[in-house]
Amino acid sequence: MSNRDLTYFISDLHLGARYFSDPRQHEQRVCQWLRSIAPRCKRLYLLGDILDYWFEYHNVVPQGFTRFFGALAELADSGVEITWITGNHDIWIFNYLPREIGLRLINGPLEETIDGKRFFMAHGDGLGPVPFGERVMRAVFRNRILQRMFASIHPRWTVGLAYGWSASNRTKRTPRAVEPTPLLRWLDSPERPQADYFLFGHYHIMMDRREPYGRVIILGDWILNMSYAVFDGEELRLETLQI
Repeated sequence: MSNRDLTYFISDLHLGARYFSDPRQHEQRVCQWLRSIAPRCKRLYLLGDILDYWFEYHNVVPQGFTRFFGALAELADSGVEITWITGNHDIWIFNYLPREIGLRLINGPLEETIDGKRFFMAHGDGLGPVPFGERVMRAVFRNRILQRMFASIHPRWTVGLAYGWSASNRTKRTPRAVEPTPLLRWLDSPERPQADYFLFGHYHIMMDRREPYGRVIILGDWILNMSYAVFDGEELRLETLQI
C-alpha cells in the first residue's frame, strides 16, 4: 500500500545562476530535498524559474542540471506526478523535459483540484498592472518568430549573454521582502478565478495570507529562504528547509 499522500510546491530555485558561490552545491541541496520528500510525495508542482536560464534548440539542449534532472526522473519513474509551470527565466522549455522526464509542462496559470480543494497556481509575473517595459519584454520573449531568430545564434554567444544579464540584474539589488502589489491588485479584481488556494512564486518572498476569497501563498525562493509548501489533503503549510 502506498504511503504517498503529500503534494509539494516549490519555485524560484534559479539553478545554474552564476551569483551562487557554488552552483553545484546549490543543485545538490535541491536534489537532497527531492530525495527526502520521495517516500510520501504524490505530486510535485514547480512554479517557475526553476532554472536560471534554459533555451532549448531543436536538437541541442544546454549543458548542466544533470543531478537535478536525474532526481526528477527518479521521482517520475516511481509514480510521482510532476507539473512544471514556466516562469520568466525558464520560458523556453519546449519538448525535451516532458519527453525525457515524463513531466507535464504548463505555460501560464493552472487551475487544478487537488484532494477536493481548488488550487490556482502561476509563476506570478504578468498578473496585475505590468510596467510597459516588462510587457514589451514578455512579448519579445514569447514571440515564436523571435525565438526562431534567437535559435539561429550560436549558443556560445547566447548562453553567456543570458547568464551575465541574470547575474547583473540580481547583484544590482539587495534582496529584500517586497510587497507584491500588482499581484494583490489582480487578486482583488473581478479577473480573479474561484479557488481555495492561490499559489505563486516570482516575488522571492514568503507570504501566507488568508483573504475572504481564499488563501494566498507566495512560495519564497531557494536563494535566501529555502522554502516550499506542502499539502496533506486537509492543511497547506509553508515551510523552510532546515539546514
